[in-house]
Amino acid sequence: MTRNEIEEKVRDFLIEDLEVEEDKIAGGAHLKNDIGIDSLDFVDIVVIVEKNFGFKIKPEEMAGVETLDQFCDYIEKKVNAPQA
Repeated sequence: MTRNEIEEKVRDFLIEDLEVEEDKIAGGAHLKNDIGIDSLDFVDIVVIVEKNFGFKIKPEEMAGVETLDQFCDYIEKKVNAPQA
């Protein structure tokens, strides 16, 4: 899956499922401060990511993820990782 495909899916679910205003979605946007993602939204994101990308988010792997770009980096790394 390409980076653009990942960014498009993330953008779509932020707008459609979490009702984030489109103008708040930018690569460097801070997930909590700029986009407004809270702990309840994160629960939804876990389910959405599993449905759309086929893997479960591990909270410990998300520890350093603060921006939308970092979140897409995380998804890209997981989706394109070699299968064991």
